[in-house]
Amino acid sequence: MIIQRGCVDDVIEVHQQLPEFNEDIKNKLLERLENKQSLILIAVIGEQKVGYKLGYQVSEGTFYSWLGGVLPQYRRTGVATKLREYQESWAKEAGFNNVTVKSMNQFPAMLQMLISSGYQIYGYEQAEQVAEGKILFSKLLT
Repeated sequence: MIIQRGCVDDVIEVHQQLPEFNEDIKNKLLERLENKQSLILIAVIGEQKVGYKLGYQVSEGTFYSWLGGVLPQYRRTGVATKLREYQESWAKEAGFNNVTVKSMNQFPAMLQMLISSGYQIYGYEQAEQVAEGKILFSKLLT
């Protein structure tokens, strides 16, 4: 597996294959990342793009890990972990003090990965449906 820098089109290529997401996100991605220090990572196995992770600076010292996904057939193989580790290492080298991320109740594997990776809960955003409530996490980069 290779982790490499990517672009919005790479993200869309993988994102469209994820069963959890069904929206066209190109405009949302371009708008959200405009004029921000950002990082787009793509995981590649052989010739196939199998996962992505992207984030951007939200304030001085804070990097927000916004979106990520791994193709279903490559889950539980370490792809998400490698993407997360690369992102954290890059953020630290870029001068960020911490990484924040939000995840929904409906994604227990992500919640477990964040907690086991040293992220701490610092808040909750309630939604109409309990499954769509967002748990806010932060990790100090030391």
